[in-house]
Amino acid sequence: MIVDRILFRFFIVWYLCGVILVGFDLLPPWLEWANAVFLLAAGALGGFYLYREYKLFGLVFSFFIIVSTILVEYLGVQYGLFFGHYFYNPDFGLYIADIPLTIGTAWLMVIATTHALVKPMVLAIKQPIVQLLLYSFVGAIAAVVMDLILDPVAANVKQYWVWDGDGLYYGIPFSNFVGWFFIALTLHFLLWIGVRFLRRTKDFHPYWQDRMIVLYVLMIAMFSIIALVNGIIFAPLLTIGLMSILLFLYNRARRQT
Repeated sequence: MIVDRILFRFFIVWYLCGVILVGFDLLPPWLEWANAVFLLAAGALGGFYLYREYKLFGLVFSFFIIVSTILVEYLGVQYGLFFGHYFYNPDFGLYIADIPLTIGTAWLMVIATTHALVKPMVLAIKQPIVQLLLYSFVGAIAAVVMDLILDPVAANVKQYWVWDGDGLYYGIPFSNFVGWFFIALTLHFLLWIGVRFLRRTKDFHPYWQDRMIVLYVLMIAMFSIIALVNGIIFAPLLTIGLMSILLFLYNRARRQT
């Protein structure tokens, strides 16, 4: 657990620096590599949570998330599948086939945090199929909620990636959110099948469970601050409103478990 605490505290320090430097556009060009470290650290938190909660399966599934989402992103960049037509700018460190490795770790963070958020909400459901479908659906919604603030900031403010086209929501094509939904839905579906097979649906890691919820909130908070500083108002208000509903449902479910 010492490693877990060191990793989480490192992330918090890096996060606070990022809120100041990135949020208020104070990050010098020579320090752009810090973005990659931030996403690697966020993904590592998600990976540690899944490993501590589900042991070998959690570790294997973490690597599966990274590899599968990099493949999906590659198909998206090359052929416009899943999300729409876009390309990445070189601010994310190591690239694999035109896709930043950190995109895979970012997806790991998204799936891990939304898993921790949604898991308690479905435990009262007795029918396994209904539980699986509801968990996957709400988990996908929670992932899209995060992207409602990630994409406007990353694409329009920081230009981490560039869309080749237009959309009603800050120039982002609707296909992007559809792609996010179905990819998150698939990953949550597979994750829950594994968790049920292990009979670990009712387990909550004493250290990582609440910290995953904190991580979900921190990511939305950071991008909301950047958005507000840069004059983007509707996206953070919408995202924070939807996040608040999810947190209310989460807290109510946790009191009942």
